[in-house]
Amino acid sequence: MKIRPVILCGGAGTRLWPKAKKHQAKQFIDFGNWTLLGKTLERVKASIFDAPIISTNAKYLRQVKLHLKKHKIRKFKIVLEPAKRNTAPAILSTALIKDIPNEQPLMFLAADHLIEKVSLFNKAIKKNQNKLTHNNIFIFGIKPTMPSSEFGYFLTRNNKVTRFVEKPKEARAKQIISKKGYWNSGMFYLRKDSIINNFKKYQPNIYRNCNKAVKKAKYKSNVYYLNKQAFTKATAKSFDYAILEKTKDINAIKLDIPWSDLGSWKEICKMYGRNKRHYFKKKNVFHRPWGSYVNLFNGKEFLIKELYVKPKGILSLQKHHHRAEHWVVTQGKPKITLNKKHFTMKPDETIFIPLGAIHRIENPYKKPVKIIEAQVGSILKETDIVRFQDVYGRVK
Repeated sequence: MKIRPVILCGGAGTRLWPKAKKHQAKQFIDFGNWTLLGKTLERVKASIFDAPIISTNAKYLRQVKLHLKKHKIRKFKIVLEPAKRNTAPAILSTALIKDIPNEQPLMFLAADHLIEKVSLFNKAIKKNQNKLTHNNIFIFGIKPTMPSSEFGYFLTRNNKVTRFVEKPKEARAKQIISKKGYWNSGMFYLRKDSIINNFKKYQPNIYRNCNKAVKKAKYKSNVYYLNKQAFTKATAKSFDYAILEKTKDINAIKLDIPWSDLGSWKEICKMYGRNKRHYFKKKNVFHRPWGSYVNLFNGKEFLIKELYVKPKGILSLQKHHHRAEHWVVTQGKPKITLNKKHFTMKPDETIFIPLGAIHRIENPYKKPVKIIEAQVGSILKETDIVRFQDVYGRVK
């Protein structure tokens, strides 16, 4: 039996646009003729997978259909949530649709994860298929590349999950990694009957109401419109809290592959840094007295640059009215001014420059400094620079 991929596509992307009234959902952001949902749809074309099921909401239906058409996926089902109820009801509702047999293996994927070395990922899915039972759950762990407070973790004994740790502080994350902890990727792998059995046992309210919502759903043109009255009565809970923290039968599939949920501008900057050769165009290089910069990608309300600050180069002391900035240092040791603070940064360190903050980059050393910068805001032009001091005489 082939594995049925279920793509959870309901995220709003608020972490990237915390103050914006209208924000772009991360899975649909154009990062340079590709989106995270598009990459996910391409992944599920592998021979181990059956036709995908997409769980989403009415707001995203048009964009989901456009993505399916663009990626030439003709066989699919869409399950439409009438209200936000977190991942537990979303996961259960997709599993309950009637054209899925009881012993069907289901692979739950987030629409907004970037996975590289896909063949290793798919090999791990296939390898564990015959270990699925009517009760157990497999979750995917990613070997951490650094201690991060942006991800959840889990600990294991003999590949059985013994403990979950939700987004710890960096010092605690270091301890977890030293105990061979893995990032919790939020991807789940289990059979339909296991989902049903676990929800019946641990979340009877969610099971009862989602079951009603699916039974009373309207079905038209490959889309299940879940019944609103029943679905809104289901308790809003994440799958982690609803099921994973209650059941004891969780197995870990550990992967050492490049993975990111691109959930912060720091992660997005790093992604562009890793792939900058792909985005580099000579016509987008601009020279300045302090060095140069290259515009790598101009997105919707964001711009990604690489700054090159030559030895002894000093940018002007400046602020912006229309944009905030996120910096990731990739080379050298820049001296930073941020309002009244002065400090030195090292490679792989990041900083956020809020809208209106007075700031400056200096390179007092003999080695060049390189910084990947994400500008986020409504106006992303050089005209939005208010200079206070400048060693090159550019203050009017």
